[in-house]
Amino acid sequence: MTILCRPGVVLIPTFHEFASEWIGRKEAAGLGARTIADYKWALELHLLPHLAHLRLDQITKRVVDDYAAAKLREGVLSAGTINKTLVRLAQILGDAVEYDLLPANPAAGKRRRLKAQKPRRPWIEPEQLMALLEAGQGYLHGRGRPLLATLAGTGLRIGEALALERRHVNLARGTLTIERSKTDAGVRVVDLTPALRDELALWMDSSRFKRPSDPVFPTLKGAFDNRQNVRQRLLLPAIEKANVKLSQLGVEQIGSVGLHGLRRTFASLRCAVGDDPAYTSSQLGHEDPTFTLKTYTMAVKRREKLTKSERKAFDRAVEWAQMGTNPPIVVAPAPTNGEPEHEETRRFQRASEMGGTGLEPVTPSLSSWCSPN
Repeated sequence: MTILCRPGVVLIPTFHEFASEWIGRKEAAGLGARTIADYKWALELHLLPHLAHLRLDQITKRVVDDYAAAKLREGVLSAGTINKTLVRLAQILGDAVEYDLLPANPAAGKRRRLKAQKPRRPWIEPEQLMALLEAGQGYLHGRGRPLLATLAGTGLRIGEALALERRHVNLARGTLTIERSKTDAGVRVVDLTPALRDELALWMDSSRFKRPSDPVFPTLKGAFDNRQNVRQRLLLPAIEKANVKLSQLGVEQIGSVGLHGLRRTFASLRCAVGDDPAYTSSQLGHEDPTFTLKTYTMAVKRREKLTKSERKAFDRAVEWAQMGTNPPIVVAPAPTNGEPEHEETRRFQRASEMGGTGLEPVTPSLSSWCSPN
């Protein structure tokens, strides 16, 4: 985009020109491919067909409202999805205001949004988690359970988990490092619980791909996996299998849920073990702790309504999520008989074969439950 100036005159670009430059800046800033795809979807399929020819100063509040009404009449997008395109429009015009191309942002504010039903954010509740982890065993050639455990035990986004390389996991310290994320707060070091560290140690010992740059959860050919494959070949069949077990236990079955819902599961578990909300928020990579605080409050109120069988399943998940202390893993000489490399991993494997976890039992202290205050 080129803005030509004459003395006292600024030629305002069209929305098409400015939006093209805007998306180019976002790509140059290194935003993820999925985020860029979402931005282009809103622009190319919805905003540009209506607004491309208009100069920025011709986009008024009335024009924004007319756009929203026209999209609603089309009957293709829900009100909530149309609002998402309006959020993108407000972002673009917000930059125009910063560049002194507009005096105010005509797309900003709740009054420019359509009335929409509040979306239900489904997640996996703690009492459903252990059944899901057990159901994930055997899917994706053995990486199903450790991947689900990592998502629920660290709060990682699925993209962050699939991008993990072996060098990012420090089993001795009990941490993993996220080097790239959608926000600055997302670049972080995440603590591993003893139970999750054991599961990762067992999985990483069994993997054929052991170079530092190899994926932690590789495909059969050693490549990085994708979220669609994980959803179709792990999450959906594991939920179906877990629901059979949950029904037998008298626990509510898992409904329609995505991989992102395991971040909420992580926050609920951290509440149950008594972690500080600020710590949990930093582990999730959130800049704003509002989500974590809201989750804590809802978890406290909800637990009182659980049945006896649900509480028993809930306490299993709490035991699994206990942070405790991570003793150092002693690296033994490379095995010659095909056994795992670490004694702690061998202990976990032997216990798993016997139906346990290889961990010392930990009784959760229910007195450490968070309160809404």
